[in-house]
Amino acid sequence: MATAAKMVYPHITKQPGVRGGKACIDNTRIAVVDIAALLEAGKTPHEMLVAYPSLSEAQLHAAISYYYENREEIEAISAADEIAEAEHERRRAEYIARHGAQ
Repeated sequence: MATAAKMVYPHITKQPGVRGGKACIDNTRIAVVDIAALLEAGKTPHEMLVAYPSLSEAQLHAAISYYYENREEIEAISAADEIAEAEHERRRAEYIARHGAQ
């Protein structure tokens, strides 16, 4: 029986309690989904490094590689994040409507 090869991504970690276990760049709380959002916005690697000056080029390119090799995972996380953000904003607006802006 053949087994799938284990993919190891240098600079990418998943830890419970760090960004909800999302794939993150090592020693940071920057998730691959954050880098994917910049890619989708048309940002260049140079612009990403300006946005995240603590990252090395190797860390950034590892995150980009992880995104391209795990696109379905990252896009599902992004969609879930958007739903959660919309729900948060809905609840916030509902609270303000009930209690008024103080």
